[in-house]
Amino acid sequence: MNDSGQFYLDIIVSASLPVKVVMIILILASIWSWLIIFSKGKVLTEAQKNAKKFEEHFWSGVDLNKLHQQINSKKVTGIARIFTAGFTDFQRKKSSGQITINSVESADRAMRVALNREIESLESQLPTLATIGSTSPYIGLFGTVIGIMLSFHALSDVTQATIALVAPGISEALIATAMGLFAAIPAVIFYNRFSDKVERIYTQYDAFKDEFSAILHRQIGD
Repeated sequence: MNDSGQFYLDIIVSASLPVKVVMIILILASIWSWLIIFSKGKVLTEAQKNAKKFEEHFWSGVDLNKLHQQINSKKVTGIARIFTAGFTDFQRKKSSGQITINSVESADRAMRVALNREIESLESQLPTLATIGSTSPYIGLFGTVIGIMLSFHALSDVTQATIALVAPGISEALIATAMGLFAAIPAVIFYNRFSDKVERIYTQYDAFKDEFSAILHRQIGD
């Protein structure tokens, strides 16, 4: 470890208990946010890739019954789950001889429920990122205030105040602020990035649902 790293480590280790507690909270918050960032980034990337792959296969002219049979026995997610929900509901109505406009509406509702569940799953843990991003600076600021208060309180026990007496306390206080920003900035950046990705995935899912509903409408006409 270089001298600057050792310097910061010494300040953290020698910090007063309240400031040290704040620092520990911020370190845990930062670790938690990065775990969410890596896991959610992977999930959203996979969702986009799988959606593109399924749509390419769907619009390649594959027989819908065969496609349904291929994926119905699997645990599917994303657009495949939306397709399965709508097609299963439509086929159930068709097998009972109740093919009407209401059959398509029923399938559309089933797809809407599946779509909402998929988006809800993709949005999970994003509120945690938002919370970390919005609260970490204030937690760091709280540690800063405590550190400065303790530094000035220590001056009451001495007859002559010097910068050397307050410098350690102010240093640990400012590090608490820096740690708050260190935890908050990545959380805010990736929250906004992931929210945008989820919105684009929702648009893609919703467009597919509408297009598939139109296909089912045409089957009634046929």
